[in-house]
Amino acid sequence: MRHVISALVMNEPGVLAQVANLFSARGFNIDSLVVGRTENPELSRMTVVLDADDNTLEQVRKQLAKLVPVVKVRDFSGTKYIERDLALVTVGVSAGNRSEVIEIVNLFRGKVVDVAKNSLVVELSGPEEKVEALTELLQPYRIKELARTGVIAMSRGTQTAKDEADEKAPQTGGKRKRSISAPSAAALPPS
Repeated sequence: MRHVISALVMNEPGVLAQVANLFSARGFNIDSLVVGRTENPELSRMTVVLDADDNTLEQVRKQLAKLVPVVKVRDFSGTKYIERDLALVTVGVSAGNRSEVIEIVNLFRGKVVDVAKNSLVVELSGPEEKVEALTELLQPYRIKELARTGVIAMSRGTQTAKDEADEKAPQTGGKRKRSISAPSAAALPPS
């Protein structure tokens, strides 16, 4: 089963290597790993996509949470969240099929960001499935080059508010509580 995990980590050298080594040492296969800055310059967000059963996922979450530079781990399973993948695709075109390619790109709400005599560069962002569907449709036109960012994800607004309320709730038992997953929130219109 596909899982999307987000880890808020300290923005310091070697953290990416630590996380990658954790996965490698335990034989976990990463489908996508993206690291980027956050609103706080001291923190970065890592988004990891992996295909794993529930036991493996539980191991991953626990192992990530044990790493010193990891501040918070979040599994998006069972929650409302938004995910995006960005792709840049260079497609070979001729005068005869250029308009067909542009029409396909427009149907996917993509953008043509560069035009040359024999090629177009297309930009598309959306869920992973949308990017894969477009690349499949563009295959007959000869994809010359493809670059993807990998999946990034964030909780929807109602889910974020619920998580913040849960974190502010009084803790019991004197132990530190880690927020790894949260129950589903009310559904919102698709993005």
